[in-house]
Amino acid sequence: MGYEAMAQDALRGVVRTALKVAASPRGLPGDHHFYISFRTRAPGVSGPPEVLGKYPDEMTIVLQHQYQDLAPGETFFAVTLRFGGAPKRLSIPYSAVTRFYDPSVQFVLQFPPPEVEEAPPEPEPETTAEAPAEGGEEAKIVSLDQFRKK
Repeated sequence: MGYEAMAQDALRGVVRTALKVAASPRGLPGDHHFYISFRTRAPGVSGPPEVLGKYPDEMTIVLQHQYQDLAPGETFFAVTLRFGGAPKRLSIPYSAVTRFYDPSVQFVLQFPPPEVEEAPPEPEPETTAEAPAEGGEEAKIVSLDQFRKK
């Protein structure tokens, strides 16, 4: 039946609803604020490479006083935060969230880490010229095209 997955999805709905309250015109009530941790290489996460590159595995953001344009959707949320004084936009799927914490009421949700996208393997550097062989002579380059089946 997949009850564990259903329960995780329902709990991510709590995060979504809390962010919708924060994005409403009344904003966060009282002392509420959120610490949200997420996997930076999870599918769907986007943001400036210079920001995400500093946190190659996991990053925690704080939504308290200095956030803008919080846009909670059904499958992800986007927010503008300041990094080094400059506004930067992040887009985070709820499936990438690993922890949601509201310290004002000691409410915390932990989620299993999502599968991360592995970086593509680095291509092998192409050799453009052969180094001189021992004895000072240049190596001969032989094309094998004539021996390949067509």
